[in-house]
Amino acid sequence: MKLDVNALRYLSKDDFRVLTAVEMGMRNHEIVPAELIARIASLKHGGTYKVLKNLLKHKLVHHDSSKYDGFRLTYLGYDFLAIKTLVNRGVFVAVGRQIGVGKESDIFEVATEDGTVLAMKLHRLGRTSFRAVKSKRDYLRHRSSFNWLYLSRLAALKEFAFMKALDEHRFPVPHAVDCNRHCVVMSLIQGYPLEQVKELQNPDTVFETILGLVVRLAEHGLIHCDFNEFNIMIDDDEKVTMIDFPQMVSVSHENAKMYFDRDVECIFKFFRKRYNLSFHENEVEYDDLEVDSDEGCRPQFSDIKKVTGFLDKDLEASGFTRKDQNDMEKFVDRDVEKDPGSDCEETEDGGDTVDETDDRSIKLFESLSLARKEGDSMLEGNIEDTRNIAHQDSSKEHSKSGDEVEHAGDESEEEEQEQVENDELVKRLGKQRKRAIQAARGRRNVLTSRNTYKDKGGRSSHSSKISKQLNTW
Repeated sequence: MKLDVNALRYLSKDDFRVLTAVEMGMRNHEIVPAELIARIASLKHGGTYKVLKNLLKHKLVHHDSSKYDGFRLTYLGYDFLAIKTLVNRGVFVAVGRQIGVGKESDIFEVATEDGTVLAMKLHRLGRTSFRAVKSKRDYLRHRSSFNWLYLSRLAALKEFAFMKALDEHRFPVPHAVDCNRHCVVMSLIQGYPLEQVKELQNPDTVFETILGLVVRLAEHGLIHCDFNEFNIMIDDDEKVTMIDFPQMVSVSHENAKMYFDRDVECIFKFFRKRYNLSFHENEVEYDDLEVDSDEGCRPQFSDIKKVTGFLDKDLEASGFTRKDQNDMEKFVDRDVEKDPGSDCEETEDGGDTVDETDDRSIKLFESLSLARKEGDSMLEGNIEDTRNIAHQDSSKEHSKSGDEVEHAGDESEEEEQEQVENDELVKRLGKQRKRAIQAARGRRNVLTSRNTYKDKGGRSSHSSKISKQLNTW
């Protein structure tokens, strides 16, 4: 989206208050409800919807009513909030022309009160040309969900921190002035991208300094990861300045070697193609290192040692986790002192433990032998008991068989008597059943017909009168 700061003059305090309310609501909402915006803004005389209508006219917010009535910030509204804050701080007072466009940022000129011209970089992640930020960058780290405005803010903070630290260690980088949200203000470099320079007076010296910067960064624990002709500025005196730092990683990153070799390969390839340099006879000197400039003798990642500072630790660069920091501090601060008498004490204690274990094993063996004897005696006793029980059961069965023979005759007589009594009961029940059936048939003739219940309100029908007469007859 094109930045037009003319509308910034006509925005009131209420407009910025509502914009800030939308920004605060976007911490927990992708689309902020209108009621929540009004509650956060809490204007004295109301009118939040009127202010939102004005912001919509200037395209500072976007209205979405697919699920509910809500609003979200656009990049232009986020730009206005950052610029307003930096102007209130007195960092700059005017915004000029656009001087650069990248796949993830826009660069503008700004001026201070005394007329000094600075560069303002606005990060704009999420463009169609570069939307694979989640896989290419580690801004999210452990987070799963993200917002493009939030990612732009993280990228700006990371670049500001790297730029400030490298400037303190006298690296050729722009001077970091201030940072707010997704906006970074830095000094303006009077030069051109190396990609636009067709000829160089001393291409060998420029090549040496650029290659030396890569090695020096690695010695401080950092790898640029995007060190090419587009991120190298050169002035009329052929002084080199490097830019664009959000993607820098630590040398302890799992892919650090691959990134280092890629940066070196980009430099070799560009100078060979653009300036027709041959790397077979000359030698390249950089930072007290002499390396044959043949492709087989180019700087190797395994030969670089971190000897000057730990910028990856100070800045928590990607790949240098807190666990690595704690392990390194333990390794540096650890002083292991072993007492000579510790081994003897351990052996004496070991002898005592051996004696104790022997005594315990003997006692356990004796208890096991006693348990086995008791178990054998219990088994013998159980066998004798089972034999006695078997003899008793057999004697009882013989006695029972004799008694059954004696009572057999008595039971046969009792069964004959029961059969006689049962025949008599059957006859009596049959007679009672016949009487009940006859009584039921007689009562059915006495019952009135169902047509009698059709009489409603005293007006009986003709059929009901006939049924009544029949009943009387």
